[in-house]
Amino acid sequence: MRSGRRRSSPALDFLRHYVEMLVAMLLGMVVLGSALAGLLTVVGVDVSDWRTEALELLLLGMTFTMTVPMVAWMRHRGHAWARAGEMTAAMFFSSAAAIALLWGGLVEDPDTLLGIQHVAMLPGMLAVMLLRFGDYVRAIERARPAVTA
Repeated sequence: MRSGRRRSSPALDFLRHYVEMLVAMLLGMVVLGSALAGLLTVVGVDVSDWRTEALELLLLGMTFTMTVPMVAWMRHRGHAWARAGEMTAAMFFSSAAAIALLWGGLVEDPDTLLGIQHVAMLPGMLAVMLLRFGDYVRAIERARPAVTA
């Protein structure tokens, strides 16, 4: 017997998963980023100084706070650790690129580097997902509760 629930298309499942990961990243940036900054303040580290004195740490810290919840969401959705590792690499690659621009003296403005880092993450993540399109659609199918008649 068929359930009354309409099955969405693989493309919509894929897009939904991409958006869900972005939401997890944004939440991580706000929640985990604030918690990390607060914790560092308790031990005497002023994160606001990183914008001028340790921009590399700011870029890597930002990536970390976005990656942790994104990986947690991927695991919740049924992805293997290997897929989460690929996505993590895509995210840290954008940070490495921003740091290379900084070290090369090509870009030194913190806001510009953060913008480059964040904008570069999106197509990097999308490329990883497109290479494994079936995995990202199947992970959503595994996460859905079974429909019984």
